[in-house]
Amino acid sequence: MASTNSSESSASAEVHAPYGNGPAPVQPPSSEMNAKPAPRVRIHHLQQAKRDGKRFAMLTAYEQYSAEIFDQAGIEVLLVGDSASNNVFGNETSLPVTVDELLPLCRAVARSAKRALVVADLPFGSYEVSAQQGVETGVRFLKEGLAHAVKIEGGKYYAETVRAMVQAGVPVMAHIGFTPQSEHALGGYRVQGRGDDAQRLIDDAVALVEAGAFAVLMEMVPADTAAAVDAAVGVPTVGIGAGNATTGQVLVWQDMAGFRGGKMAKFVKQYADLRTTLSDAAKAYGDEVRTGQFPGPEHSF
Repeated sequence: MASTNSSESSASAEVHAPYGNGPAPVQPPSSEMNAKPAPRVRIHHLQQAKRDGKRFAMLTAYEQYSAEIFDQAGIEVLLVGDSASNNVFGNETSLPVTVDELLPLCRAVARSAKRALVVADLPFGSYEVSAQQGVETGVRFLKEGLAHAVKIEGGKYYAETVRAMVQAGVPVMAHIGFTPQSEHALGGYRVQGRGDDAQRLIDDAVALVEAGAFAVLMEMVPADTAAAVDAAVGVPTVGIGAGNATTGQVLVWQDMAGFRGGKMAKFVKQYADLRTTLSDAAKAYGDEVRTGQFPGPEHSF
């Protein structure tokens, strides 16, 4: 019987999976082959950064490839945000997205990030009813979503919810200032904490930290107010449109990388133009298909 191991007998040979097969393994430089992998970023590392006067970066992520790329780039915290409502599911606001829609995204990010701390947003309607509801939803995100912590929006009114969640073993990042889930109650996208209103945000932050929040995120807050909040609490603060005095900064990755079209918020800095890059690639692909250039002999079996 003739051998079937010849390189020319490829009818039954397995080929590389064409659609992806999970996160790509990290390929460190040869000089780092024997180095120990970087440890998982934990809450106490963020708290140490606050004490040491250091900074950390946070980006949203909603699926495996962005999570893998940002993780390997050294981003310390990945947020599976309810902003997926706008940036994944095509809604105009964050309000429509549900727990069941976010959980699969959270699992994908958590499975793909080997180092970053993964924080999941609790969506609108999943914690406001009672502290018990908050605990139940938070547990789902840690148990089913594989998240390491969760984030909830709102001021000191939610202190008891935070306390109950932390006591149940669910780490909580608080979110104050402009809270997108309350956009209708706030009268639209408006800066919070101006002038005399600054004390309200300080009081909110202090109450939430006393209840056990491990960090406080501030959105669309004047820089001086954010600095006052940061000085009033012993935990790390994260800013998005809140000046440069916070311990960390967060942006939606599609905004940061120039993937989303339209007008950007004032606080967004774009570090790339992926929308143009991807559009150009799609046009080139379409042109080559229509003219018969692709696939060429090198892409055929």
